[in-house]
Amino acid sequence: MIRKGLKAIGLIFLFGVSLGSVYLVNLFFMKPVSIDHYLGKEIVVDLVSSPEYMTYMGIFDDLNWVTKHNAKLTILKPDNIQNEIENSKNSLELLRKYKDGSLSDNQKITKRIAIFDVENELNQLENFPYHDYPLNQVRGAHHNIISFMSDQHPVRNLSEAKDFIKRTDLVKDVFAGQLEWLEKQATAGIYAPEFVYVHLIKQLNELISYSFDEHPLYTEFFKKVDLLNISDSDLSLLDRDLRTSIDTSVTPGFVLLRDFMLSTKDQANKKHGIWSQPNGDEFYKLRIRSYTTTDYSPEEIHNIGLSEVARISARMKEILTSLGYDSRKTAGVLMNELNEDPSLLYADTPDRKEIVVQDYMDMVNEATNGIKGYFHSMPEAPVTVKAVPEYSEKTAPGGYYQAPALDGSRPGAFFVNLYDIKQTPKYSMKTLAYHEATPGHHHQIAHSMENDDLTLYRRFGYRTSAFSEGWALYAEQLALEAGLAPDPYDELGILQSEIFRAVRLVVDTGIHYKRWTREEAIAYMKAKTGMSDTECRVEIERYIVWPGQALSYKVGMIKILELREKAMNALGDNFNIKDFHSAVLDHGIPPLFIVEQKVDEMIEKALKS
Repeated sequence: MIRKGLKAIGLIFLFGVSLGSVYLVNLFFMKPVSIDHYLGKEIVVDLVSSPEYMTYMGIFDDLNWVTKHNAKLTILKPDNIQNEIENSKNSLELLRKYKDGSLSDNQKITKRIAIFDVENELNQLENFPYHDYPLNQVRGAHHNIISFMSDQHPVRNLSEAKDFIKRTDLVKDVFAGQLEWLEKQATAGIYAPEFVYVHLIKQLNELISYSFDEHPLYTEFFKKVDLLNISDSDLSLLDRDLRTSIDTSVTPGFVLLRDFMLSTKDQANKKHGIWSQPNGDEFYKLRIRSYTTTDYSPEEIHNIGLSEVARISARMKEILTSLGYDSRKTAGVLMNELNEDPSLLYADTPDRKEIVVQDYMDMVNEATNGIKGYFHSMPEAPVTVKAVPEYSEKTAPGGYYQAPALDGSRPGAFFVNLYDIKQTPKYSMKTLAYHEATPGHHHQIAHSMENDDLTLYRRFGYRTSAFSEGWALYAEQLALEAGLAPDPYDELGILQSEIFRAVRLVVDTGIHYKRWTREEAIAYMKAKTGMSDTECRVEIERYIVWPGQALSYKVGMIKILELREKAMNALGDNFNIKDFHSAVLDHGIPPLFIVEQKVDEMIEKALKS
């Protein structure tokens, strides 16, 4: 359970004032007394077993001389799945032994979250252990190793530079472990769709054929090393050792994966939806439960999507007509024309990436100042804007967010994809900034990481995209309500973002439940959103390899808006938007049924005061 629950965010302040030596002794050597104690122990066990998580947090680097974590990588073992099953069964049994009568109100919530999490994970481990696609075109294992080493491994001195190379020496072993998993997946009769093979073989061939001057591991490493004050002889040794490591470990590791894809290409899935995999319909239902934290059926979600697409389209058409556009055309057609309007696009100049990144940064700063009146507090961690690395920009989404390090050594980062300039019409930029940075992902995630009132588990042990992505989509509308997007074109950008997420409800269930093809889903998205051909293809292909995740955005937003309306109706003039946002944000990253409980408690408290 907990071993799957850390989900690549900052986790705990293990060796600081938050956890003293007495606590650590109790944590590891005494029988857990409370549910918080038990779950905290599980988080620590997970953390120290993952060198990547330890690096990601940053706060362990001063202890690297003991832990050596910055010189290690996790290598999959054949018995991992069975071990995870046993661990999850044991966790579930122990959690159920905690009786509600002996728990505080917060501990009862913790128990509900933990049991919900472990039940879903155990279901997947026992019944669908090989239904994921860890080797995929969007953020597959081959790209993850590069982004981890380039973006998260620190190179601040000679020792850390040497650790970087020790890690690259392990890449072939990491991919060999991944290959064993892929072979077991093949034995289970599960193969990725044909288009995934096409993308992956091309991507892996590019990685294999890179010269050193092109290789992202080499170039990103020396961008950092060149800033250090080290001798020419040390620099020469680092250069020699990294070249050797790439030749003997990194490239051969990519070859292992490429050769597997080539050898199984003829078995590639001719269909696109998860329904076509063994017991795929049941797996999809589990994905819906895990990602949306609801019991909606695929049919219910599909119908919600159709209704929302119709509603949002009508509002978009209203704005477009008021701006003088042809009322005989659909909103999707008109938005597509907007995407082609040169006045709304950046010039395709050599410095366009730097210009767009700075414009995004200005929007983030404006939003940070303009939204302060809607929250009791703002996160302390800063956020910066970066372009998506060139090695992954062809298949990466339009934007994504990376959380800050707990020790403050790395800010939050909002990555924007600038591969195709037509994917960045100016009217759509503000809404992406609101979603990924402020008041969206950065505000919510940094707020949770900085919340010292949360227990270890509630702070770091569980997360769900129904909450985090639901909040980010809600944040776009909140920014509009706060007056940050007064231009009607900016509102169109926000509505296009919302209809994009509503369309996801239709196409995700269409692909994985109603058996649509990739091409049918692309055509529907194109017609309803007016997004570019490139964007539609990349997005639909992402949903195919990540079933159910795309549903969480709109489902989460709908629930937050429903709860806000409920609170406004109940409290009338006594409704306080700051209190509402605290009720939503102050409890970690919980399932939607917990958010509803906390808002209900806020309403009850306000009515009594």
